[in-house]
Formats: sequence, C-alpha cells, structure tokens
Amino acid sequence: MIENLSHLLENQPYAPVLREVGKEAVRLGIEAYAVGGVVRDVLLGRTTTDIDFVTVGAGTGIRLARAVGRRLGGRTVHVYENFGTAAIQLPARKSSGAGLVLEFVAARRESYRRDSRKPLVEDGTLDDDQHRRDFTINAMAVHLDPDRFGDLLDPFDGRADLRQKRIRTPLDPRRTFADDPLRMIRAARFATQLGFTIDPAVQAAMKAEAHRVEILSQERIIDELLKIVAAASPSVGFKRLEEAGILQRFFPELVALKGVEQVDGQRHKDNFYHTLEVLDNLSAMTAGRSADETLWLRWAALLHDIAKPLAKRFVEDTGWTFHGHEDWGGRMIPKLFRRLKLPMDERMAYVQKLVRLHHRPVALVDEEVTDSAVRRLLFDAGDDIDDLMTLVRADITSKNPRRVRRYLGAFDRVEQKFVEVEQKDHLRNFQPPVDGIEIMEVLGIGEGVAVGIIKEAIREAILDGEIPNEHAAAFAYMMQIKDEALRRGALFDEVMRLLEGPERRATSAIKEEIFTGEIPQDHDAALNHLLAIKDRALSVRKT
Repeated sequence: MIENLSHLLENQPYAPVLREVGKEAVRLGIEAYAVGGVVRDVLLGRTTTDIDFVTVGAGTGIRLARAVGRRLGGRTVHVYENFGTAAIQLPARKSSGAGLVLEFVAARRESYRRDSRKPLVEDGTLDDDQHRRDFTINAMAVHLDPDRFGDLLDPFDGRADLRQKRIRTPLDPRRTFADDPLRMIRAARFATQLGFTIDPAVQAAMKAEAHRVEILSQERIIDELLKIVAAASPSVGFKRLEEAGILQRFFPELVALKGVEQVDGQRHKDNFYHTLEVLDNLSAMTAGRSADETLWLRWAALLHDIAKPLAKRFVEDTGWTFHGHEDWGGRMIPKLFRRLKLPMDERMAYVQKLVRLHHRPVALVDEEVTDSAVRRLLFDAGDDIDDLMTLVRADITSKNPRRVRRYLGAFDRVEQKFVEVEQKDHLRNFQPPVDGIEIMEVLGIGEGVAVGIIKEAIREAILDGEIPNEHAAAFAYMMQIKDEALRRGALFDEVMRLLEGPERRATSAIKEEIFTGEIPQDHDAALNHLLAIKDRALSVRKT
C-alpha cells in the first residue's frame, strides 16, 4: 500500500508552491515529483528552504522551471542547459518568513563503458534518478499530480532508515561514492545534523575510498565542513571523517592533534578529542544563538589548540608543556584559512584573535592580578571579550566536577574584574582620547613616526594605569613626552635617508627600536646605535 504524505505537506508553508508546481506540470503534460530533502525533512518535522523537483523527459526540467517562474513571480530563472537544470528564487512570504529556492532537473541515468571512467548520460525515469541519489533518506519522492498529490515513492525503504536513524546508500556504497566522492563527507554531515549513525557497510566503503576525496575541489569540501561545524554536536562528523581516514586528506593539522605520548610515566591528554569536546561544549553553551551568529566562534574552538603539536615539549620535573601554542596557532590561522578556502577577511581576523588570546584569561584568575593586566586584555579583545570568555569556559573539559566548579568560579571572578575595570576606564571599543589629527595640529607636524610614538605612549600609559582614560590627562601626558617623541621621529627620518636599496629591509627593526628601545641622548651616539641595529637586522636576514 502506498503511503500518502499530503497531510504532512499541507501543514508546511510551502504547500501552495508544491500545489502550483503540480498544476503547472499537468498543464504542460510533464511528469513531475518533489524529491530528496523536502520529503526527508517533512517526515522528520524539519524546516525546508530548498525544494528539488525531478521531471521526466528531455528538457522538461527547464521548461517547467520557466513556467513556474512566470506563474509564481520568482526571481530570474537560472538555467544550466548543459546539465538540464534550472533554479528559481522565490521571495519570502509573510506566512513563512523565509524565501524558497526551487531546483528543477530532468531525470537521467548513467552507464559506464569498461574502457572509460566518464559516464554515458541518457534521459531517464524517476526510478533511474532515485538510483543515482546519495542516500536512501534522500531518494524518496512524492507525486505532485493533483490526483495523487503526496503519494510516497520510496524504492529503497528510506522511511525505515529514518525511523532507525541510519545513513545508508541506495546502491553498493562504493559505487555510490565512485559517482561523487563528496558523498562520503556528506554522509558524515548528515549523521552530524540529524543525529544518525552511519551504516557499517557505508563506513567501511568510506574508509576504502578515502583517497578519492583528493580529486574534490576545496570549495565543495569546505561547504560541507561549514555545515558540520554549525551542527548541534559537530564532533560526530569530525570523528566519522577521522575514523574513515578522510579528514587527514584535507585537514592534516587537526588530525595531528590526535594521540597520547608518554615519557617517564607522564602522559598528556589527546588534544584531538579534547578539541572536539571543546567544540561541542561551545555549541551547547551558545544553543540560544543562531549557528550563523556563532559559526566563527565555533571555528575558534576548533582551532584554539591547533599548534600544540608544534609547541609540545617534555621538561624534566615539569612534564608535558605546550608553551606558546596560542601564539603559534595565531600565526597558523591565515595560512589555514587560505588553504581551506575560508574567508580571508574580518572573520579570519576574529578567529585569529581568539586563538591568540584564549590563554590570557587563565592568567587572570590569581587574586593578585593587576588592573593593568585586566586593562590590556579588555583592550586586546575589545568587543569580542564576551566570546573569548565563552571559549575559555568551553575549554574546561575536566571530568572532575569539583575541578570544573573551581575553574568556573575563577572565571566568574575574572569577569567581575572586567566589570570593575571597565566601569573605571571604559576600555571596550577603546578610542584614544587624543588622536593623530589633534597631535599634528597641536605640535605643528605632519604624519610620521613621532605621531605614532605619542599615540602608543598614551595608550600604554592608560593601560598601565599611569593616567586615566580621559582627554585632559592624555593631553597633558602628550605635552610631557612630546620632545622625546619628536627627537626619536627626527632620528628615524635621518636614518631612513641614509639607507640605500637592500638596507631598507631593516626598516621594521629600526622602527621597533625607535618606539621601544633605549636611545642614547647624544645625537651621534643615537645615530650609531640605530645603524648598528640596521647591521644586526641585515646579518640575521642573511643567516
């Protein structure tokens, strides 16, 4: 007996769209079905914003898409003639609050010649299309014809796999993965999003075919990885990919965290599983926020210990240390983002900042910590201080409840210190009370190193608590230090005029000394001192 899902479909905000597509298909004499995710999600009670339609007959997918676009007022129909597909973007409706993407494709079947890996593509039936689908839960279809609306077509018993919460392929999994290796990563992604298990035969095929992911573009891989990271329990997907030997093919730095080493009876924790636990902790702690809002905070959790393999040392009488891993990790972030095809913009900078700072709050749990240290963290973290504290709380993975309570209590005290110092000094979103324009106007100078020296000196004096974060105090401090800043600025300009060609590669070292070094008061001695800095910097570059 055929199961009918019309009672479930009619309760969905997109039900009128399905009805209209069915009517338009009948008018055009086209056999059409809704397939894949929309059927799966209505059975699971999940929302849907993308609906896939399969039609039968050459060119019918594009023809139906154009007709539906005209009928429903969808945005420009995107047509891909070579693939026989088309897509329509429908505007958001008041009833649903969300837009819909409708994708249409004519059914096809593929066959392989013995002497070629390139498939022969021919027009096919709905059954042919269902055989080509990635998983049984995505191979279900429903009739759209008004006389049979909602009739379920489920040749591979995907309904049973939904009930058993299982990821299984319609065909032999190795054959399914040969068609598109991305499906192995999608298996991990669906298991993560839906809380399903992967069928043992599918997991075994993933392991056997793991090498095939190397032919995939990084853009396709990262699209799946982003969805795994955004899930409620992201660790599931990463564990399945690691177990299959797939993760190390495109993310070896993360897999390098796995393992425990022992020396003289002392072991360190497995940082791979620790990292995944931190990611799950953070996901649970931010459950009240949208996954889109916390996506890059989740990436910071995933990458917070990424440099531990580089920083790992065993020290006699101390044990295992990972000193400086946060700084190493911060330096790794741009290269990782570039290779993984993640955005190289403010989102990358945000992740890099949190990775670099994630150990700083730990140093503030001491009752004797100075206000200066608190000010500096507030300044460095800026608006991201709350996200940083969420990350450090998620980083507590001890199985000892008493220890967890102690850590959480310590971080409560740290956050109270933030409140107290912020109330006094207003350092969040810090803006210098005396800016560069005022410095130049008051001192009658143009842009240059002297302006930077004064701005940095004022900032450091505020962070050290020498002066309050107020204009009058900062102005007075500027007038107090201006002569030394102007002297140093003039020295820098003079040295720059003396440098020729390759010598200018020492500019950064000279500037750093001008800003923070001990510069002799005697002019000639100061000049010789800076030229010696230049020579030292160039000799280091040569070696």
